[in-house]
Amino acid sequence: MVSSAPLAVFRVLFGLLMAAESFGAVGTGWVGRVFVEPRLTFPLIGFEPLRALSGPWMTWYFAAMGCAAIGVSLGWRYRASACALAALWTGAYLAQKTHYNNHYYLAVLVCWAMAVLPAHRRASFDVAAGRARRSDVCHGAIAAGFRVQVSIVFVCAALAKLYPGWLGGAYLAENLGAKGDLWLLGPLLVQGWFQTLVAYAAIAFDALVIPALAWRRTRVLAFAGLIGFDLFNSYVFRIGIFPYLVIAFCVFFFDPRAVERAFRWIPGMTARTSPEARAAAPMPRLVRAVVLVYFIAQLLLPLRHHAFPGDVNWTDEGHRMAWRMMLRTKTGSVNLVARDLSTGESWILDQSEWLTPRQRARVASRPEFLLQFVREVVRDRRARGLPEIEVRALGSSVSLNGEPSRPLYDPDVDLVRARWHPLGRSPWVLDRGPR
Repeated sequence: MVSSAPLAVFRVLFGLLMAAESFGAVGTGWVGRVFVEPRLTFPLIGFEPLRALSGPWMTWYFAAMGCAAIGVSLGWRYRASACALAALWTGAYLAQKTHYNNHYYLAVLVCWAMAVLPAHRRASFDVAAGRARRSDVCHGAIAAGFRVQVSIVFVCAALAKLYPGWLGGAYLAENLGAKGDLWLLGPLLVQGWFQTLVAYAAIAFDALVIPALAWRRTRVLAFAGLIGFDLFNSYVFRIGIFPYLVIAFCVFFFDPRAVERAFRWIPGMTARTSPEARAAAPMPRLVRAVVLVYFIAQLLLPLRHHAFPGDVNWTDEGHRMAWRMMLRTKTGSVNLVARDLSTGESWILDQSEWLTPRQRARVASRPEFLLQFVREVVRDRRARGLPEIEVRALGSSVSLNGEPSRPLYDPDVDLVRARWHPLGRSPWVLDRGPR
C-alpha cells in the first residue's frame, strides 16, 4: 500500500480542470458553435444516434457536466458525480468530431478510471459527511496505472513525429508561420531556425520526459521542463486543458509524502495513518485481466495504421485515438456532383446549405466526414420521397502541410455505396502518390 495523497490531489485537480473545460465551453460560445448553430453534426462513425445531442439545450448539458466535475473535485456524492461526468463527457466526445482534440479522448479515459477508483476516501466531502470511510492508503497499482497511461501518450506522440512533414519542418512552418502577430513570441515563432529547434526538441522531450520524471535525480528538472513546455503549448496552440492535465499527472511521479506536504492546505489531506500500516491485498484476477486488455488496446490503437498501406497523415485511416497530436495541417476543397438515377440529371451539391465553413473544410480533407455527409444527404432525400442518387467527388484538391495539392478522393467511385474501414484501407481514398 502507498499513500493515497497523490490520488486525492489528482481528483481535486482533475475535477477543477474538467469544470473549467465544461463551463468554459459555454462561456466562450464553443457549445453554440459546435452543438447549436450547425444544421448537421458529425459524431464518430457508428454513433450517429448521438446527433440528438444538439440544439440550445446542450448549454445545460455542459453546465450539468461542469457541476458533476465540481462534485468530483470536492468528493461530494463522489461515485454519482464521477459516473455522471464520465457518461456526459463521453457522450459529448462521441457526438462531435469537427472540433476533435486529443485531450477530449484522454479525458474520456481518465473520467472512467476515476469513476471506479476510490479517489474520494481522503480529503472529500463524502468522508467529512460520513458517507465514505477515510483511508490514507491505496493500492500502489493505481499510481502505476496513471504513470503507464501518460507514458503511452508521450511515447506515441514522439513516434508519430518521426515523419517527413514534421522532421522537415513543413508542419511547423505552416502552423507557427501564421502566428507572427502573437504577443511576445510572435517574431520568434516565424523564424526557421526556431521552428527546427521546436521540431527536434519536441521529439526529444516527448521521448525523455517520462523516464526523467521516473528517475529521482532528474525528477525536479524534468517537472520544471514539463511546466515550461506545457505553458508554451497552451499559449501558442491554445489546446484547452490538455497541458494542465499533463502537469496534474505528475503527482503520481513524486514521493507521496512530498505530495502530502505540498498539498496539506487541502482540508483532510494530512495523513492519520502510515502507508505501511497494512499490506496491499492482491489485485483480483478479473481486474488484472481487464487492466491488461485495456493497456494492450492503448498500445495497439496507435500502431494500427501500420497494418495497412497508406500515409495515415494523408488518409486519416488510423489517425484517431492514436495520440497523433498537432502533427499536420490539411486544407483543400471538393465538388460533390449528384446524379439522379431515374432521370440522369446532375448537379453540384450546395454544401453551404448543410455545413458550417469549418465542417466544409473537414468534408474536403477528412474522408470519414465526406462519407457521413453524403449519407446524410441521401437519408434526407429518402425521407422526403425523392429519387435515389449517386454522388461523386470531382475536383478534390487537398494539401498536406502546405505541399502542392493532390486529389484525395477517387472521382470514379459512387460515394453513396462506399464504405469506411476504420481498421483498414478504404479504396476510394487515394494515396498521396510520389512526392
